[in-house]
Amino acid sequence: MVAEPDFLEQVAAVARRHGVDPGELKEVAGGVANRGFVLGDELFLRVCRPGYEADLLKETHVVPAARSVGVLTPAIVEYDDSGHLIAAPYVVMERVHGTEPTNLPTGLANQLARLHQLERTLDLSGVGEDGWGDPWRTLDELADRGYLDPGTASWLTGWFTRLAERIDGSGAKVLIHGDVAAHNLLAGPEGELRALIDWGDAAWAPRAMDFAKLPLTQVAVLLPDYLRHSQSPESEEELAAAVLWFHLSWGLAKLPAAPWPGQRHWTAPTTSRMLNILHFFTTAPPQPWSDLT
Repeated sequence: MVAEPDFLEQVAAVARRHGVDPGELKEVAGGVANRGFVLGDELFLRVCRPGYEADLLKETHVVPAARSVGVLTPAIVEYDDSGHLIAAPYVVMERVHGTEPTNLPTGLANQLARLHQLERTLDLSGVGEDGWGDPWRTLDELADRGYLDPGTASWLTGWFTRLAERIDGSGAKVLIHGDVAAHNLLAGPEGELRALIDWGDAAWAPRAMDFAKLPLTQVAVLLPDYLRHSQSPESEEELAAAVLWFHLSWGLAKLPAAPWPGQRHWTAPTTSRMLNILHFFTTAPPQPWSDLT
């Protein structure tokens, strides 16, 4: 392990390499997979933490593809995994000035529609596939372990069966960002989306999965606008059912997890997803959501 003073000197060396005075270098708090540093006014440095090397390399393939269809995401200026300057892979990217939004940023629907144009025929190194999972197996395991009583498990089994009937044929896989959440969005002063960042979770997956890390109240607002811009063959009802599938499936799967305090994303607490679903369906959701229970 590199000592912190030595590591910071390595970061300073990268700054100098790009013509930035180390005095203009500032670390940004947060980041599970990478440590982030502002390099002056125009550049941003991300240094990979151990275990996330493949995700950072994946980003070097995904970001150009996303930018090719007009997705707002910073260009990669340099990727280096040689260990010559920093004893870890790193990327230097364009810096986009913006802040984490507190509300749904305008323009997000259009950006996701652009991204989802990229279908499985495109060969992107390191981008794997993801899918629907098996919630029925999850329910069996939760019931066996005492997290659910048999009656509740049976009710939830029926809910997934009804959702499955609605989303049959909605499995076309597109390129998804994989972590569309407030901490990966940069917005301007008027609430407009300026960038979608951090592509380490990108995958070939059903488009509905890209709406699984936003609260359902926001998804219900976002989907009609998304479909106006999208080439999706799915109706709003089909897409809403598929999004609900992921929220419900992931929420149930997380119930037995250990608490993870101190995280800023809303899905970190073990019960957040399930309580968000409860809140959504008890506050008169619009059509087609109200028919999905």
